[in-house]
This record gives sequence, structure tokens and C-alpha cells, in this order.
Amino acid sequence: QVQLAESGGALVQAGGSLRLSCAASGRPITSVSMGWFRQAPGKEREFVATITWRTGFVAYADNVKDRFTISRDQAKNTGYLQMNSLKPEDTAIYYCACATSILLGRSTAQYDYWGQGTQVTVSS
Repeated sequence: QVQLAESGGALVQAGGSLRLSCAASGRPITSVSMGWFRQAPGKEREFVATITWRTGFVAYADNVKDRFTISRDQAKNTGYLQMNSLKPEDTAIYYCACATSILLGRSTAQYDYWGQGTQVTVSS
């Protein structure tokens, strides 16, 4: 079993930046991709970004691709989401997830392990 723990969520003003972290623990990581998703109140969980664990290839949702950067540190078993130029519409609970067989998936169904989430609130 793989456990994922997000951190770094906070209240920030519009235009500000945050860096989220996702620490993986448990059995050795055999994931092929790590993804970030978010869920705002009353909305479905949506794709934000994903990265292939071994090669570092990335993919982003259109509404974040010029502002957010996903990365990973293999030695630390940790993934990151750097978020710049934050907007009020970025307010959500952010979740990290690992996929064991799908590369660069954009659907929640393609991920096998999930963290508990971290709250990001962007004030206007």
C-alpha cells in the first residue's frame, strides 16, 4: 500500500504563490505517474497536472498550464505543485494521486492511490 500526504495549502491573496508537496510512503513506489487534482465546493474533482515518475514528462489542464508547474524528487519520493499567479477560482481542496499503470492520465479513475487533500483558498 502507498500512502500519500499533501501539505502546503494555505490562504493566499490573488496573485500570490504557493507550493504544494505530496510525500509518498509505504511500499516502494512503483507508480508511473503522479497527478494533482482539485475539488471546489459543489463541483466535481478536476484534473490539474500530472508527471511521469521516471522520465518527468508533464501535462496540464488548460486553465493552469501557464501558471502551475508540476515536478518530482525521486530521491525524496515527493511530488510538488508550484502555483503562481493564483486566482480566486483556484480555491479548492487539492489532492495528489499516484497511478500504477497509466501515463499522464487526466481522469480520477486512472489513479490508484490518493491523499487526503490540502485546502487552498485564494482571496480576491
